[in-house]
Amino acid sequence: EVQVVESGGGVVQTGGSLRLSCTVSGFTSDDYAIGWFRQGPRQAPAHKRLGVASIRLPSGSTYFSDSVKGRFAISSDHTKNTIYQEMNNLRPEGTDSYYCAYWSSPERWAGTDWYLIAGVYDVWGQGTQATVSS
Repeated sequence: EVQVVESGGGVVQTGGSLRLSCTVSGFTSDDYAIGWFRQGPRQAPAHKRLGVASIRLPSGSTYFSDSVKGRFAISSDHTKNTIYQEMNNLRPEGTDSYYCAYWSSPERWAGTDWYLIAGVYDVWGQGTQATVSS
């Protein structure tokens, strides 16, 4: 059974940084993607969460939403099965619950936009809260 566990949320002032971690276990795919999403509207179901960043492994290709390009980074440590999202120059509107998700079989034809669509991801973590104070 695939499990996804996030950590690293917290409270930071405007302009500050946070690093979120996502540890994935129990997976067997040798070509997969890990995405970071934010909750967005409070009652939105998982498949409607907002894409922030994603990384395809083992290729290392990365994908970012326009709102975070240049401020966020995503990386992986295969020895720990952990993916990191570095969030820099945070703004109050970045306050949200952030979720990590596993996509077991990204299609060869999948374009850039697909990696930020919540509905294609198979397994979700419980989320971690990031709060940016003004």
